[in-house]
Amino acid sequence: MDAAAPAPPPAERDAPARKAKPHTGSLSRRMMLIAAGWITILLLLGGIALDRTLTSLITRNFDEQLGYMLTAMVGSAEIGPDGEVFFNRPLGDQRFLEPNSGLYWQIRGKGHEDFPSRSLWDRSLKVRGDHFDAEPHVFDSKEFEGEALRVMERSIILPGSKTQWWFTVAASRENLDDQLRRIRAILLYSFVILGLGLILMAAIQAWYGLFPLRRVRRAIQKMRTTGASRVDDPLPLEVQPLVEELNALLAHTDRQAEEARTHAGNLAHALKTPLTVVMNAATAQAPDLADTVIREAAVMRRQVDHHLARARAVGRRAAGLSRASVWDSVEAVLRAVTRLYDAARFDLDGNRDAAVSVERQDLDEILGNVIENAAKYGGGSVFVTVDPLKEADGCEIWVEDDGMGVPDEDRARLFDRGARLDTGKPGTGLGLAIVRDVVEIYGGTVELGESEDLGGLLVRLRLPRAKG
Repeated sequence: MDAAAPAPPPAERDAPARKAKPHTGSLSRRMMLIAAGWITILLLLGGIALDRTLTSLITRNFDEQLGYMLTAMVGSAEIGPDGEVFFNRPLGDQRFLEPNSGLYWQIRGKGHEDFPSRSLWDRSLKVRGDHFDAEPHVFDSKEFEGEALRVMERSIILPGSKTQWWFTVAASRENLDDQLRRIRAILLYSFVILGLGLILMAAIQAWYGLFPLRRVRRAIQKMRTTGASRVDDPLPLEVQPLVEELNALLAHTDRQAEEARTHAGNLAHALKTPLTVVMNAATAQAPDLADTVIREAAVMRRQVDHHLARARAVGRRAAGLSRASVWDSVEAVLRAVTRLYDAARFDLDGNRDAAVSVERQDLDEILGNVIENAAKYGGGSVFVTVDPLKEADGCEIWVEDDGMGVPDEDRARLFDRGARLDTGKPGTGLGLAIVRDVVEIYGGTVELGESEDLGGLLVRLRLPRAKG
């Protein structure tokens, strides 16, 4: 029988499996690749341009030397009594006298023997005699086996002669090519060292430039371990806005958590008394137990509805930017309320394009409570005005009725949970309390006043106007 495998240690058994989180790659590596690619392209283009420039300069200097020799040949050439060309003074370069020295000259005329330098020995330079070159003409030639030449030639008609003479001077490209090879090797080594140095500098720059982000990470880790609520470390200007947004997000989260704790505490406190009453009645086996349960259950239901409305508003507000058309919401509410109060008359006026930064469902709930109260407790006429002031930052909604109105001393009490001035009509007394809480969650206000046109109650809602 095989021995059972040993059980893993408790720490390994209880530790959750860590999965690699998806990411878009390393920011440092991305910066390094961009820097390395850009440096390589620039150095390559710069190296090619510099190589061509130096090659042109060295080759031009080499050709100028050939031009000096050709000019000296032309200046020293004369026609002798026999009609042949000769030099009235020797050329200064000793290499013309050394066989196969790598520096040669030759004069050729049609119908005349070639006049070559001693360095050519038994060889001769090929001359294209089918045209006339008034200016020196330079080209490369491989006519000598194992020796590449740089050749310059020119056509001349000397005084005292009608013959077209081709003056040619040639030099081995060995020295020229050797200089070009040395310069290209120096360029290559220099640019490689320069490129490596620039890439190393870019790596140091990326590491040092991204160091504040590592400080932010450590600060967040410290917040998680120490319970701090914000990042207070001084950071560069480019990172500071990120930290400020992070601190704002943390403060917003703390406020939401505090609101949730407050709502939970309020709901628990509101349910504690009805539950105690029910428990006491049940323990005492009170004869009106059923009525007590129904009454207290209604109280608990009102409290639950109230806090659920607040929780929904807070959750939708935190989900992002909201936008709702006030006119569309009012028309939808009026259609629903008209079915319940078909004898009432409803009028709507104002800005059809007004939009508020409130979730449509919450706006419907706010307007539904206010308009239904106006229809229920008013005298039969309800007047809704949308955005009468047209202020830039806020949108006001006025709901007026022609009822008895509410005295000044009782208006503030209407916003209390369960408060009802007219107990002869059905209701929970939570409508205006819910309206106030939801409006304040979105940063708005609600006020009660007296309608100047209808004489009843005026409910003035002020909500933040939607941007754009």
